Parts: sequence; C-alpha cells; structure tokens
Amino acid sequence: MKRLSLKARLTLLYTGLMILLFVIISALLFSLGSQAILTDTRSLLEERVSSSFDLVEYRHERLEFDSDLLQVEDGVYLSVYDTEGELLYGRLPYHFTYDLPFEQDALRRIDTDDFSYYVLDMSFQADGRIDLRMRGVISITDAERNFRFILRLAFILFPLFIVLSAIVGYLMSRRALAPVSKITATVRDIQKEKDLSRRVKLGKGRDEIYTLAATFDEMLDKIEAAVKRERQFTSDVSHELRTPLSVLTMQCETMLARDDLDAQTRKQVELLQQKIHSLNVMIAQLLQLSRADQGREQLHMETFSFSELCESIAEEYSELAAEAHIHLTATIEEDLIVHADQTLMIRLLTNLLQNAVTYGREHGHIWLRICRQEQLCIEVRDDGIGIREEQLPHIWERFYQADPSRNKGSGLGLSMVRWIVHAHKGEIRVQSEWQKGTSFFCQLPILTCLKPESSDRNQSNKEESP
Repeated sequence: MKRLSLKARLTLLYTGLMILLFVIISALLFSLGSQAILTDTRSLLEERVSSSFDLVEYRHERLEFDSDLLQVEDGVYLSVYDTEGELLYGRLPYHFTYDLPFEQDALRRIDTDDFSYYVLDMSFQADGRIDLRMRGVISITDAERNFRFILRLAFILFPLFIVLSAIVGYLMSRRALAPVSKITATVRDIQKEKDLSRRVKLGKGRDEIYTLAATFDEMLDKIEAAVKRERQFTSDVSHELRTPLSVLTMQCETMLARDDLDAQTRKQVELLQQKIHSLNVMIAQLLQLSRADQGREQLHMETFSFSELCESIAEEYSELAAEAHIHLTATIEEDLIVHADQTLMIRLLTNLLQNAVTYGREHGHIWLRICRQEQLCIEVRDDGIGIREEQLPHIWERFYQADPSRNKGSGLGLSMVRWIVHAHKGEIRVQSEWQKGTSFFCQLPILTCLKPESSDRNQSNKEESP
C-alpha cells in the first residue's frame, strides 16, 4: 500500500467506502423490503377480510352472500366457511388446497410446487346469529418474483457501481491533488532548469494545500535572494582580489628578473609565483562561473578542427600522465569539424584529463575517446581510485573534493565542466566504482559535426578572402 501514489490510495479508499456503503444500504433495503412485503400483505389481508364480513347476511333462516366475495380485488381471494370447515361460498386460487385447517388470526405462508401464498383466517357472526369463518388468500409469488428480480439486478449492477465509484474517486482525487501535482512539477522544473525565479502561484485559498504552496513560494523567495547575495559576493570578492594578485605577480616577475638573487631565494619566489598563478586561475574560474550564474557569460562560437585540438591536448597530457607513471591512450576520430567555443572546449578536455591524472593510480591507464555518432561523444575513463557512491552526487559542487589529500586544485574543475557542457546544450554523466575507476561521458548535440568537405570549403574561402 505504501508503494501506491496518494491519488491511487485515495481512489481505493473512496471506492472501498462506497462499496461498503452500497452493501450496508442494500442489506438494509432487502431486509426492510422483505419485512415490508409481509407487513403490507398482512395489512391488506386484514383489511379485505374484516371489511368483507358485511357481505354475508342471514335472512329468512338462510345465509345470503354478496357476489363481491367472488371478486379478486388487490389479488385477495375471499371464501366463507362454517364451523365444520365446509366451504359455503367464495373463491380460492386454482392451485390452493381446499382442506387447509383453520388458524384464528394467524398469517401463514403456504408453499406449493409453483406458488406461495399468505393465508389469514378470521371468525365472525352473520347478523350476530351464525358463527362463520372468513378466509383471505393472496399470492406472494409475483411479489417475491419482483423482489428477486430487483435483487439480481442489484448484483448485476454491483460491478458497474464499483467501476463508477473508482472513476468518480479517481476524478475527485485528481482534482483535489491537482495543486500538489503543480507544486511537484514546479519543483522538478526548478531542479532541472536551476531557475529559482519559478513559483507555484496557486492563488488565494484557505485549505492546507494552498497554505503549503504559499509557504513554498515564500521559501523560494528567500532562497533566491540568498543565492543572489552569494553570487554577488563571489563576483565582488573575485574582482577585488584580481588587483592585488596582479601586483603580486608583477613583483614576483620583477624579483625573478634580478641577477643578484641566490638560489634559495629564487626558489622561494618561484614557488610563490606558482601559488599566485593557481589563485589567478581559481579566481578566473570563479568569475566565469559567476557571470554564467547571472546569465552574462557569452559563448564565442567558431568553427575549428576538434580532432586536431584533441590530439594536441592528448599529446600534452600524455607527458603529464607519464610523469605520474600513468599511460594515456587516445582514440580520436579524424576530420571532426565542430562549431563551438574553442576556449571552453579546451577547458572541458583539460579539466577531465587533469582529474583523471589526479585520481589515477601509479602504473594505471587513462583512455580518451572522441567520436561522432548521432552526437559528438567525449569519453574520459581511468582505472584509478574511483569515487564512492555517496560522493557521486556532490562532485559537481564548487570547491568539493572527493579526496583533498590528492587534489591540489581548487575543486572547481568539474563544476566548470558541467557548466560548459550545459552551455552547449549537452549532457554529461559519470560512472564510478570505488577502487576500480571512473568514466565521464559527454554528449554535445548542438556541436555541428561538419563533414571534411565543409572544412575544405571553409579553408578555401579563407584563402580566397583578402
């Protein structure tokens, strides 16, 4: 039951309640209906029998019977007997027995092979002189037949009632939970598009769901304001740090240009210059990410040979990987001409390869594969230490480092990679197993992989242009 959606559970609950209500009402109706038949029949028989006493008179030393006793009104047959049980006058149903013993004021049920009757016997005196007995007989076969027909019809309509109850329950629950669906859809859109400006906006309402939606919108307002303040702070700090770092860089270059520095001092200045360079790179990345968050980062699209770019980067990182005793194998499809931001493509490849080298194992391997399928596919795979399963959701976060002891960077590399891929309308995913390796797979659908002929035409156009 817990695995079912709230809508399904509400539908089942409503249907179950309606079925229970139907069964209870039906049982009551059938019970009361059978009692009503017995009560109405008894009342009808008592009324007809008691009102027929006046149809018998004693005149001139003899009994006279009104012909109305032969009429069957409301299905009631009337007959008059003497005290010995001999039929004097009247009419009985065709299948009814004539020698049925009398029982004073008792409503009895008499069943034959095909018919059922109610019988009522009452005693009276004709003109106060002669003791007689009046018998009323009514057939209940037709009444019970109609009752059984209604009963069968109810059982036939019962499945239809269940289906209709389920449909009505589903429609009611869907209508009631429509605001919840809207809230869920809004949250998913915010997660997918990273757009904190989205709001539920259910409007005015007094129930709990409308209150929840209003509270959720208020929370989003506060989160959006906090994120904007954080982004502005990051941007401001990054801008403010560029000037002193530029001054420090110039001072280091000036000192290194001097000839009177001893070896130890020069080594210390070079180390300081490297740290300042790392800070400059980190600040540049922060500024770029900050501009991207604010929608101010523009892509500089150009057409270039992606195959040549990848080969150049692969050659450079083969040497860096070799210094860490890691072998890099590159499989790059030839003549891949793409339209993209070349600087960002370089950053994308270098960050992924640097990450593979950083978390690779000694005497391990790195595989780089670039190919053209329906989209441009980039895969960087290694057999390094891998990433723990609980760490995978956090690797795209800024400044997050799965293993800080091995990473000498800023923790912004994978954040930059994901932004670059998304900026080019692509997708990136990661697969990793602890102590077995990691694989990053990128698909860039809007990178137009041009055919080599297109590249030749572009080159010839450049040569012909002044």
